[in-house]
Amino acid sequence: MTKKTTRNFRPATQLVHGGTLRSPFGETSEAIFLTQGFVYDSAEAAEARFKGEEPGFIYSRYANPTTDMFEKRMCVLEGAEDARATASGMAAVAAAILCQVRAGDHVLAARALFGSCRYVIETLLPKYGVDFTLIDGSKIENWEQAIRPNTKALFLESPTNPTLEVVDIAKVAAIANSVGAKLIVDNVFATPLFQKPLELGAHIVVYSATKHIDGQGRCLGGVILSDKEWIDENLHDYFRHTGPGLSPFNAWTLLKGLETLPLRVHQQTDSAGKLADFLAEHPNVARVIYPGRADHPQADIIAKQMSGGSTLIAFDLKGGKKAAFAFENALQVILISNNLGDSKSLITHPATTTHKNLSDEGRAEAGITDGMLRLSVGLEDVNDLIEDIEVALKAAG
Repeated sequence: MTKKTTRNFRPATQLVHGGTLRSPFGETSEAIFLTQGFVYDSAEAAEARFKGEEPGFIYSRYANPTTDMFEKRMCVLEGAEDARATASGMAAVAAAILCQVRAGDHVLAARALFGSCRYVIETLLPKYGVDFTLIDGSKIENWEQAIRPNTKALFLESPTNPTLEVVDIAKVAAIANSVGAKLIVDNVFATPLFQKPLELGAHIVVYSATKHIDGQGRCLGGVILSDKEWIDENLHDYFRHTGPGLSPFNAWTLLKGLETLPLRVHQQTDSAGKLADFLAEHPNVARVIYPGRADHPQADIIAKQMSGGSTLIAFDLKGGKKAAFAFENALQVILISNNLGDSKSLITHPATTTHKNLSDEGRAEAGITDGMLRLSVGLEDVNDLIEDIEVALKAAG
């Protein structure tokens, strides 16, 4: 049973109460329904449910009460009509693309992508006869020139991983509409608090819920959000029959993460801004890229489509890989890890971790240098983080 309301609540309230489904026991915290299947009152009831004539759950591979609560809460936050929760962020990316393309179709994507996303575009799609084009997504004319009549999907991250490049979502969405294609936006780095791709014209939004939504290093998860028609016609059957669904336990963990998402992300972003300013003034740092700074290459687009900065910072050390490794090894508070969006501050060297499978040319095109580090800012005291970075910069120098 659920409490009825007609009010439109603000995000922090939605993230505590949105989509809540209570059993007759009236539990305060959402229940975990650890069940594979469901029981019907009669053979007729089972038939009606399979026909879609009677509401209810059939099998937890594609629908479960706990997972349904997480999907509904994400819909309320994102402003989406429907959603499907997946076992990981990459399951969300792969399903969002693969469910709507077939042999002979074309996918257009920005080349500044996470390594596994590049694999889906460059390696997986061609195996099934789907053509692709990768472009510098920061230049809108590249999207205009590469679009084709048979383009079915456009895919981008904004801000991108790891260089925090920003793409004009509204303009790319208009290009997609010109050929009847769908724009998929990976919104992980902005979080649903600071950027609303659907409001900007995107058709589909994907998240790795592993990141800020859980945000405490506990579980994997992902989610795909769109309008109900697209999900019913494209994603529903793919999702039902291929089985990338999220486990109920992980859905419950992510529901708990959503309750504190604004508190965590706002503090992390505030600290990230201070750290970015500190790094920008240090002589051992060649370049800082942070969406909250006026010197970001796409500051005008950020002002138009983002309401906040990011918990992520990218920066280049002057000494290349040797300096980057010395920096990482000297840290005492910040941990070396390829994850991000965590309550603990994490750092990684993209050229040798998340983007190691790119060619030297590919990394150069993406702006990933040997001296680049990606810092995910956590919830530690910002002064302790500054002191930790200051010691590491001396070691790197």
